[in-house]
Amino acid sequence: QVQLVESGGGSVQAGGSLRLSCQASKYTYKSYCLGWFRQAPGKEREGVATIDSDGSTSYADSVKGRFTLSKDNAKNTLYLQMNSLKPEDTAMYYCAADYRRSFCLSWQFSYRGQGTQVIVSS
Repeated sequence: QVQLVESGGGSVQAGGSLRLSCQASKYTYKSYCLGWFRQAPGKEREGVATIDSDGSTSYADSVKGRFTLSKDNAKNTLYLQMNSLKPEDTAMYYCAADYRRSFCLSWQFSYRGQGTQVIVSS
């Protein structure tokens, strides 16, 4: 069973930082491509970052240089470190997974968590 549980969202001023966490079920963590996408009210869903089971990462242009993925293998947890946050980063952030690498890398995921809210004020 694929389980993804996010935490770490909150409110921060522009320029600040947040770290989102996504705890996954063990098999999902080890075998699936994992990622984050976000959705703001009234806007299209936007892919943020992905990390494949081999550790290779990809980032959306809008977050490159500001957001960083990392993994804690002992905790089956994926992290998204978000620095230099901007008001336009405000959205619900979802941890997601797919066993198909091509789908994951094109921001298409079969599974997602319940989401965690990020609010960045100017």
